[in-house]
Amino acid sequence: MRTVQATVTAPRPRPTAAFLPATAVPPRQDAALAAGLAALASAIAVTVGSGRHPDALGWTLLLVLHVPLAWRRRAPLAALAIMIPLIAFYHQQDFNHSAPTAASMVVLYTVAVTSGPRRTAVIGCAVIGLMLLLKIRHGMAGLAVSFQISGWIISMLVLGGYIRVHRENAAAALERAERAERTREEEARRRVAEERLRVARDLHDLLAHSITLIGVRTSVAAHVLAADPERLDRAAVARALDDIAETCRTARGELRTTLDVLRDPDSPDSRGPLPGLPGLADLARAAAGAEVDLTVTAGEVPPAVGAAAYRIVQEALTNAVRHGGRQDLTVRVRVDETGGALRVRVSDDGVGAGAPAGDGAEAGSAGHVDSTGKTGDSAPGYGLLGMRERARSVGGTVTAGPRTDAPGFEVTAVLPLGGAA
Repeated sequence: MRTVQATVTAPRPRPTAAFLPATAVPPRQDAALAAGLAALASAIAVTVGSGRHPDALGWTLLLVLHVPLAWRRRAPLAALAIMIPLIAFYHQQDFNHSAPTAASMVVLYTVAVTSGPRRTAVIGCAVIGLMLLLKIRHGMAGLAVSFQISGWIISMLVLGGYIRVHRENAAAALERAERAERTREEEARRRVAEERLRVARDLHDLLAHSITLIGVRTSVAAHVLAADPERLDRAAVARALDDIAETCRTARGELRTTLDVLRDPDSPDSRGPLPGLPGLADLARAAAGAEVDLTVTAGEVPPAVGAAAYRIVQEALTNAVRHGGRQDLTVRVRVDETGGALRVRVSDDGVGAGAPAGDGAEAGSAGHVDSTGKTGDSAPGYGLLGMRERARSVGGTVTAGPRTDAPGFEVTAVLPLGGAA
């Protein structure tokens, strides 16, 4: 039996500020950046750089052009559209040309990070063209400065594009990792659910069959003791009690094997071989309360198919003994291989035909056995449902219902051999 362990994954790390969307960045960060760049530009305006010192108009332009930087992440194109005319007018007045450089580079970088390659290229060409128009009146000196400034502009746009691509790749990788993690968690939950269902089927088949046999044999012993106490058949009572003890030992062994596998999931061979067609003879001999006519004409089959056939026959025998309602019940079991499939047919001549297929006719609930060996279940169980699940696990089907040719009940299973896992 193969078990599945569900792993508990560690909490996903929260995305860093570099990968947060623009709406998730606190506005005070961009406002602080704008204030810092304005202070730097003011210091540069009175210390280094070419051009004259700003007057009242120059200071107004220099400080106002930094204000849109506070919204550069939320509206980068609007910030650029406001800043470009202010910067152009500032340079046209021949104020200190180095002062607004940092602000202009930051807004260009922001546009490149938040825009696609085509839009970035169009904006870059437009900015460089406007700068050339402003510098052309300075002759060759202005042309040389224009090439230097163009290099800075192109560098900022390329850097912004690279960062944008890097963030897109990182976001895609993070999404793929989250999707893979969700898929692993869903697969683990599905496997755990399948494993729980399989263990439940194993325990149901084991306990329902064993308890039914114990109940029938106990009723036989009780009937012998109560029928004629003066002429007690001690040999019959002893055989019934020995059969009960043997059934208990067999059930205890299978139950211990199941529990050992659950406790030690790292031991793949702890379950031992799966039950199969060779074990059907033991099932027929152990079916107390019924005469079983077993015929097996199939050869070697895949282990999964053999295990499914074994469990289906086991459950069908349990149903027949429980619901047959006769002391001389006869059950015929036919297993043959035809048309690339294993066909299993279990039919009885009992009185359980009145129960609806798939409902009260299925075993799985703990019923009582009276002194005649007749069962009295009051609630439907999971017998037929378990048989259908067994057949479905190897791609087969199960049909069950009253016999059409004679009184009794019949279970038929078709288990493909080629598609068995």
